[in-house]
Amino acid sequence: MIYRILFNLVLKRTNPESAHHLGVVTIRVLFKLGLIRPANFKDFTAMGLSFNGPLGMAAGFDKDGELIPELYALGFGHVEVGTVTALAQPGNPKPRMFRLPKDRALINRMGFNNNGAKALAEKLSKLRQSSNQLPVIGINLGKSKIVELDRAAEDYAFSANLLKGLGDYYVINVSSPNTPGLRELQETEALRSIILAVQKEIGKDAPLLVKIAPDLTNEAALEVAKLVNQLGLSGMIAANTTISRLNLKSKPSKITEAGGLSGAPLKTRASELIPVLRKELDGDKTIISVGGIETEAEIRSRLESGADLVQVYTGFVYAGPFWPKRIQKNL
Repeated sequence: MIYRILFNLVLKRTNPESAHHLGVVTIRVLFKLGLIRPANFKDFTAMGLSFNGPLGMAAGFDKDGELIPELYALGFGHVEVGTVTALAQPGNPKPRMFRLPKDRALINRMGFNNNGAKALAEKLSKLRQSSNQLPVIGINLGKSKIVELDRAAEDYAFSANLLKGLGDYYVINVSSPNTPGLRELQETEALRSIILAVQKEIGKDAPLLVKIAPDLTNEAALEVAKLVNQLGLSGMIAANTTISRLNLKSKPSKITEAGGLSGAPLKTRASELIPVLRKELDGDKTIISVGGIETEAEIRSRLESGADLVQVYTGFVYAGPFWPKRIQKNL
């Protein structure tokens, strides 16, 4: 209730990216004061890893691995950092994030703004040496904007080499709509070369997943699933943000902003993909469902339909910092 009042009075009137930075500062203060602490939830096993509850923070919120212990203390059983690129990059020009309250959604065209793989490797190395109260850590890998598509595999491999041994699992992100041409890498042959290059660096035993776009047809998603089986990956994440703007309630001036749409409008498609992928993927493959999750019932539904874990981002933005722990306790 307090967060909802704060959101309506202050955060809703603040630039979304500025509100994000304000939220980061608030979470850090709560953590340093000892007002948020890790709690134990039901154990979930996937990819040979033990997760403290099924709920995780999706990539995009903590791009540079700055809030991992804090997000764990808020109730997230795993935190996926990134998307990280081989080269540090500022991302797209501002404004690049837009709030759609009527749709409980966000549009972002951040453009993989991050400090680069080397900086993240240094941060994660120090973190693992200094703390033993950490969630499962995923590392989401993306392509540097200035690197041509035909050199993408080399670019992903460079990041993987710097970050090997520092993540509990890794994700190949070829599905963001905000890096020109990136989604073309979801095509089987292009994706195959990236997967093989990353596997060569991190080792075939390290859990590796592919994150796909919700805008893929079922047939295209199944082709990726077949490749996941063939190359021995650990599973898939479905799904990233969408370029669709169908059935939105917000003003046309807002929904025409370029970028990926996240939040409640993705519920249907993200849910549809789970049984589609589960039917094709080998039994030992993990599905992480992300997109439009807002309630405990929705998490239960996704787990029952075949997902092993779930992730949120936009739902957390709208529900507030105490929502993850409350959901995890109920589950």
